[in-house]
Amino acid sequence: MSEITTIYHNPRCSKSRATLEILTKKGESLEIISYLDTPPDRETLERVLDQLGLQPRELMRTGESVYKALHLADEALTHDDLITAMLDNPILIERPIVIKKGRAVIGRPPESVITIL
Repeated sequence: MSEITTIYHNPRCSKSRATLEILTKKGESLEIISYLDTPPDRETLERVLDQLGLQPRELMRTGESVYKALHLADEALTHDDLITAMLDNPILIERPIVIKKGRAVIGRPPESVITIL
């Protein structure tokens, strides 16, 4: 039985769709999480950040209007503040995120997912 590959997916995002297509063509057993409908909880988001080796701001979509509206560029904001912002506004989370065997990668460009398969 093959290991499940998880993708945090936004079907309206072309990069996310392209990444999903790569995973499908590679024959991966997939768990597809539409993270805008089913956002991760705090523990999951912290684990994903650890797997990616990123700090919260590095996983944020800084071009989103909510990023600017919430003044998330403020360097005084803490790790916890930024995590809370992503949990409350999952559109801020960069996508797609692919996880397999405890390793994670952001599918930007989509071909980068091949590194963990």
